[in-house]
Amino acid sequence: MKIIKQEILSLEEKEVLREIWNNEYPAKLYLKTPEDFNLYLNGISNTKHYLLIDDSDKIIGWAFTFLRDGENWFSIIVDSKIQGRGNGTFLINEIKKNNTNLKGWVIDQENEVKQNEEIYKSPIPFYIKNGFEVLPDIRIENEKMSGVKIYWKQ
Repeated sequence: MKIIKQEILSLEEKEVLREIWNNEYPAKLYLKTPEDFNLYLNGISNTKHYLLIDDSDKIIGWAFTFLRDGENWFSIIVDSKIQGRGNGTFLINEIKKNNTNLKGWVIDQENEVKQNEEIYKSPIPFYIKNGFEVLPDIRIENEKMSGVKIYWKQ
């Protein structure tokens, strides 16, 4: 496994990442077209991408950091076929090397369904294990997601 850090994604990388996104996130967050994915990416600034690459040079995970309201935010997605093997921690540790603090939104219930009709499993235990603090009083509630804010500080 290796991580490639970059600021700009190729069209091919975007399509692979959109597929991972759609497979792993709840169906409410589905990005139907490449244009939908570009709209999402264009809505964030100062983005740095971390691509998790397997031994056959296939992208199997993605983390990215960005600025939102003057704060450092992040998101991470790892193919469910390789979860539970330290790959997410590998990605998190890499973005921690380049940041002194990180914030994120995390779905904290298990009542969402993925596109393939499997239940979306909340990653809260993963983030706690990796040193993040859950801020239960700070929530996002909208038609796309219901989640809690998490925070990590060096």
